[in-house]
Formats: sequence, C-alpha cells, structure tokens
Amino acid sequence: MAPSADRNPWTGIAEAAGFTVDRKAPAWGRQYHDIGFSQTEQAAARRAYAAWEQRMDSTPPVSDCAADALEPEGEWNAYLQAISGFMNGAGLEQISVADYTAYDAASTGCNWRLPAGYGTLIAASLPHPIDLRLSTPVQSIELDERGVELTTPVGAVRAQAAILTVSTAVLAGGAIRLPPGLDGRRHAAAGLPLGRDEKLFLEIVGESSFDPETRVIGNPRDRRTGVYHIRPFGRPVIECFLGGEGARTIEKTGPAVGFAHAIDQLADLFGSNVRRHLHPLVASSWGRMTFVGGAYSHALPGHATARKDLARPFEERLFFAGEATHLDDFSTAHGAYESGRRAAEEAIAALARYPA
Repeated sequence: MAPSADRNPWTGIAEAAGFTVDRKAPAWGRQYHDIGFSQTEQAAARRAYAAWEQRMDSTPPVSDCAADALEPEGEWNAYLQAISGFMNGAGLEQISVADYTAYDAASTGCNWRLPAGYGTLIAASLPHPIDLRLSTPVQSIELDERGVELTTPVGAVRAQAAILTVSTAVLAGGAIRLPPGLDGRRHAAAGLPLGRDEKLFLEIVGESSFDPETRVIGNPRDRRTGVYHIRPFGRPVIECFLGGEGARTIEKTGPAVGFAHAIDQLADLFGSNVRRHLHPLVASSWGRMTFVGGAYSHALPGHATARKDLARPFEERLFFAGEATHLDDFSTAHGAYESGRRAAEEAIAALARYPA
C-alpha cells in the first residue's frame, strides 16, 4: 500500500470498494539469509542511519543539507546515500534537512500492501461517469473577468476556476504558459525538483531457488545499488527498485542497462546459475515521460518552505494540488489525495465568495 497506511485515506477507500488490504509486515527491512550483508554489517548500517537521523534532529547543519549531517568518511555513507535514492530519488547533497525531518516525523512507519495494485485502486476510484481526456496537455492558462481559459491541442476549455496538479518538473520547465504573476510558483516548483526512481520487473522462469516474499539489497556499499523484492505475493517475478544515481543511469542509457545491472547483482548474491531463470519483463520510465519528468518531489536545501508557497491559491481562480504541495506527506499518493481535497475545498469556498 504505502507508508503510514494506518492513517492513509486510501486504506478506507480500498476496503469500502472491496479491495483486499494485506496488513502483514512486508519483507522490505530484512536481508534474505543475510547474503552479501551479514547481521553484523546490518546492525552497523542501522546504527549509522540512526546516528545520522539523530544529528539532523538535534544539531541540524546550518546549510540545511542532509549530506552535511553524514559522518565524514563514514563507512556506511554509501548505504545512506542508497536509502536516500530509494526514499527521495536523489542523493543527500540535494536533500533539505527540514523537509526530510518533517516527513519522518509525520510518518507512522506502517506499510501495508494492496495485492490488486495501488494504481488499480486509484483508477477504480475515479467518479463515473467522468469526461476524462487523455493525451490532451494544457498548453496555456489565461485569466480574465469571466474565469479561466485552458488552451489544449484540441481546443479551449473555460471554467470559473482550475486546479493544477502537474508535476513540479512540468511547472518549473515552462511547458504551460501561465498568467503573469506566477513566476513565484515556478520558482517554488524549481526548489522542489522530482527525484529519480524506477522499477524494473524480472520474470522468474523454470525452477529456481528464489523463495517467495523475500528481499535483498544488491550491494549496501554502492549508492547505485538496487533493492529486490522476490516473488511478491508468490508471483513469479522480482521487483527491482533503483533510485537516485542508479535510476538516472537507466534514464540516460535505457532499461536494458538497468536489467543487466539487476541481474548482475542478483547473480553475485545467488550464484551465476540464476541468470538462466531471469528474463526482463517490464520497466518504468518516469524520468523520460515528457509530462511527468521524474518520480516524486524533494526539497533542495533551503527550500522546504517552497511547498507552502506552491500551494497558495492565485487570484481566487487557480489552485494548486499534488504531492509536492503537501507539507509532510509529500512523495505519497495519500499526500496527493489530501492536497486535492484541500485545493477543491479552497476552490469551492472561493466560488461561493465570487459567484459567476
């Protein structure tokens, strides 16, 4: 499901719609049979992580840069960078301490899963009927005394108000021509860039030694490492998750390099014989998607307040939503959901004050 599943509104939505929510603890925090990562090393890595977090809480660096809270030449710094890649999509050099600690303080650490898939739930939750237009990007937004006009490749749409949920990469990149006066929103979006996270799936073919519901990190001393969830729900696949520099490599060179990297790491851990059982299946490509441009947002050092700035309504006609506008549940689907409710309530209140 997601982090903070015990307070995540999607949990209630899922159960009300008849979806199964798996409340068992996932295997994400355990190294299968301690291969490639001994219990002694795991304990040392956990201590390094806890000490780094404690430094950020008690004596945060003046720079607001999470990398500046690392132990100089620390043995497990690459491990912490890999974790940041998974969590933030970027190295600690690009992470605001204030932003990170706000998320950490709000998180309950409760992770549940949805066997049918998170995306399946969200797609099934759209209201019916709805006039949904795909592949119809908004090219410009204009305001006048009558409201808002949105220009698209297939014509214009007029409304009294609009809610923008585009990614910060799209907003900062200028793909949409905005009304004068919104330069501050572009600046806020630029301080909240999208990180890089990609998932690849390997099919397990034939008889293999892969046990279901197990997990390994490829190389805890390599910040580009992948983490591998093996046979989730017993299915014959391995979910390969790469973040930060590892995901950027896939973005630059293509998924074939990512699949090769994943198979190499798994072969190093399980033996070269597993290669014949692993076939590339499918890969995400968030960084290459024109109208997305990455994974979820992170605040650059000194830019944690940009989330609040980005969320402010503009002239009672434009309202901003999306995970990047949530102050502490950013980078999550429930943060996006809650920001959408907040923006909708703001728009409804504004329309009541200024009816057409």
